[in-house]
Amino acid sequence: MNAVLFRNVTIWDGIGDASYPGEVVVEGNRIRAVAQGRNQIASERAAEIIDGQGMMLIPGLVEGHCHLSFVGVNQNKDLGEIPVEEHLLRTCRNATLILNHGFTSCYSAASAKLRLDVVVKDEIENGHLAGPRYRTAGPEITVTAGLGDERRQNIPAESFGMIADGPDEIRRAVRLCIREGVDNVKINISGDEFVSHVRGEVTSMTEVEVAAAVEVAHEWGKRVSCHARAAAAVKRAVRNQVDCIYHCDFADEEALDMLEAAKDRLFVGPAFGLVHNAVFEHDRVGMPRAAVERMELPRKLEATCRAYQEIRRRGIRVVIGGDYGFNITPMGENARDIGHFVKFFGYSPAEALRCATSVGGDLMGHAGELGIIREGALADLLLVDRNPLEDLSVLVGPDHFVMIMKNGKMHRDLITARPKGQQLAAE
Repeated sequence: MNAVLFRNVTIWDGIGDASYPGEVVVEGNRIRAVAQGRNQIASERAAEIIDGQGMMLIPGLVEGHCHLSFVGVNQNKDLGEIPVEEHLLRTCRNATLILNHGFTSCYSAASAKLRLDVVVKDEIENGHLAGPRYRTAGPEITVTAGLGDERRQNIPAESFGMIADGPDEIRRAVRLCIREGVDNVKINISGDEFVSHVRGEVTSMTEVEVAAAVEVAHEWGKRVSCHARAAAAVKRAVRNQVDCIYHCDFADEEALDMLEAAKDRLFVGPAFGLVHNAVFEHDRVGMPRAAVERMELPRKLEATCRAYQEIRRRGIRVVIGGDYGFNITPMGENARDIGHFVKFFGYSPAEALRCATSVGGDLMGHAGELGIIREGALADLLLVDRNPLEDLSVLVGPDHFVMIMKNGKMHRDLITARPKGQQLAAE
């Protein structure tokens, strides 16, 4: 296998706080050597040498709450009205778009239709489509009147929800998703302020329904994630061994204590982008301020900030991902969440960036080998022409990514790879 030597780079490794000058060798899909300092690794170890010109080499980003099949819609029910053929093509475009924006891995928080995620992942893994590493999910399993149920008595409708009532129907829905090839199962335990009949502090899925979903998924070796805004929903998720709990906005002291007690086995994710944009940028999509106030979104934003300041203090693992894929949260702006963690939750830039790299790598099921730069890790790397620790906004959008490598293969390379033996100016 041809090895690539990165010389003259500044490394932020996804582990520590500080960056350092160094060198990295990639062979196959793994990092084979990491050295601090300049000219520490012999040129003979590589068939190609890339001069990083002092730029930042960081791990590829990980989207921990991804909806690739959310394709720029205004409302939940819009997703159900897109014909499956068009929906698949638009999901494929999102997969390439998010990789172009530096996300080399994505953990799905639900697919709008049952097999969209699975088909897109297969296309990526078979080399037919440029896209991220992908842990797939099916639709969000919900109950009648829960988040994702867009029906009315006289109007059949669909969105991103798979409706199942009672433990037997829940078990069948989970088994259906597993049969069709998903990696993760998503359940909606609470409501949401964006839904008039089941607001965020309503816990809509019963204890026995949650238990049934987790029992079946874990029996098949699948992870379970959930939508849980209400304190009672968070507690229900923790008691029943849910692996990744999204939102947690209204978590009370008891819920926070339960999360902390289980912090070695679970992850949480605020999915803050949608709430942030609705409160501060609602006019970009013509959303009236009166609607924002009516849904009490400023109150929810304040609750989220309080919860995640405390979650950070307690050392609970948090992933980024903000329900991107709506018109108000365009796909590609996902890295804005990293800056939100600093501004609203009190994270340092390095802490926030770890949420988007090494913590996300753990969620992906690659603990200690994804989202980090060290010997033996998977070679998902970004070369950035600015220092993100000084300005996290450089990670939003593709303009500052000089190189994107996923699994040891170049997706973008704006620096000329030099043949073995050709000397660099720095040598």
